[in-house]
Amino acid sequence: MPDANLLKGNLDLILLSILEQGEMYGLEITKEVQAQSNDYFKFSLGSLYPALHRLEQAGQISGEFRTPERGGSPVKYYQLTENGKKALASKRQEFETFNTAIRNLWNAR
Repeated sequence: MPDANLLKGNLDLILLSILEQGEMYGLEITKEVQAQSNDYFKFSLGSLYPALHRLEQAGQISGEFRTPERGGSPVKYYQLTENGKKALASKRQEFETFNTAIRNLWNAR
């Protein structure tokens, strides 16, 4: 499990990245993130939904209630907006710059 501060600091990047793959609902998002990170990232729905709400308020994602194909109660499907695509590109660049700076520190010996 990663350091909680690292996860918190990169949660938007993680969520925007997963939603770039297509629309998903909350539980589906957590399962996809966990599967695609080989179980490295695991977060609860209690931390997921506030982050999704914040991204929706910022206009980076949009949500719509629909009944899933499997049936049952309606769930909120989230998708990336144009603003979210721009934010994702910016966050990726930020992360790459940070990662390069850290690697430069490690290789300075």
